Amino acid sequence: MHGLLLRLGWRWLLVVLGTLALPGAAQAQASISGEVRDSLTQAPLAFASVFLANTTRGATTDAQGRFTLPNVPAGSYDVVCSYLGYRLARRGVQVGAAPVTVQLRPAPLSQQLAGVVVRPHRNRPEDYQRFVELFVGTTAFSGQCRIRNPDGVRVDFDPGSGELTAEAYDYLQVDNAALGYRIRFYGLHFQINFREQVQSYYAWPVFEELPTKSAARRARWAANRLTAYRGSLPHFLRSVRTGQLTEEGFVANRLRRVPNPRWVRADSLLSLERQRHAGEVWHPADSLLQRLREPPQYAYLYTRPLPADSLRRPSADGHALLLRFRDLVQVTYLREPPDPAYALPHRVGEPAARPEQQVSVLHLLLPAIAITPTGQLLDPLAVFTEGYWGFERIGELLPVDYEPPADGGVGRAGKKE
Repeated sequence: MHGLLLRLGWRWLLVVLGTLALPGAAQAQASISGEVRDSLTQAPLAFASVFLANTTRGATTDAQGRFTLPNVPAGSYDVVCSYLGYRLARRGVQVGAAPVTVQLRPAPLSQQLAGVVVRPHRNRPEDYQRFVELFVGTTAFSGQCRIRNPDGVRVDFDPGSGELTAEAYDYLQVDNAALGYRIRFYGLHFQINFREQVQSYYAWPVFEELPTKSAARRARWAANRLTAYRGSLPHFLRSVRTGQLTEEGFVANRLRRVPNPRWVRADSLLSLERQRHAGEVWHPADSLLQRLREPPQYAYLYTRPLPADSLRRPSADGHALLLRFRDLVQVTYLREPPDPAYALPHRVGEPAARPEQQVSVLHLLLPAIAITPTGQLLDPLAVFTEGYWGFERIGELLPVDYEPPADGGVGRAGKKE
């Protein structure tokens, strides 16, 4: 399952991106085959879409409902089936050296829907546009992303709760002309609460190469994919796993944050001041909180760079490499400037600061979590990211089976155009 949890605020942006894990040895390969049948009648379902979530691998069932996905690298996968009029069917599989067989049994939608004509839901233009901006993003690559079936998503906003939700009837298709991918997000559920400033989405995405006969376009896609990969969280995690942080252009530093007690006291006094001014015209500028020009937290950055061994350790059985560290980790990527659209969080009315480097902060919510060879986490919801990694969205989304060129491809990162 692919999930995103986003926390928004004027001070900083908090993001965690969950992706499918591929922990197996990259050299081993095997096929995944099986059948898709109606869960009630057991009738075969022809022309059903079967895919490995978050990858470029997929197939269509034949007249007998059978499918085969050949040459799948070893690892853990979600095999997902989509069929019109049926609920998504999903099976988790572990691929090794031997072929894998899986049976998928999609359940038909409620019989109450039989004979009912479902008319498109008319989204309010302002609600739909807000969803697009939050889901797709505002990076240079996101600007080249287009939702091809806008009527396939229902967007609702509840002013009472301050919550915006979006759900896809079948899938939401996004064509990324910057990276050359067509992405279908099956089972999409998107939600943001503006009062609590928390955003999340869950889906099973499948990637497909956009068709082209242009060698120049394919070269541009390859360069842009390398740009999207370089400095990303998967790139960083792969570098931690291989112990090549410096060689790959990363600098990691320990970061501590502690609450500011003066801010807590000011916040309490502000509450009392509001009570005193109940029923009167109250000016926040007169409050102690507004006069106190201090952050709610103090940050302590340790200047000594962290080696990879301080961020990882082997598991007890020796079969996995675990991500683990104290406090927080600030990660700076040195070999690529930030996206031109990126700016540091700032107060309304103040000029936006344009950083010269990609700087992110990594929060670990568990004592340790396994890193896979592809730079994924076995439990993707075990981390939050903040800063530049929180800024990147669908425009930079790569399948987990993406591999950068062994020779660096285009040498430098591709131009964002």
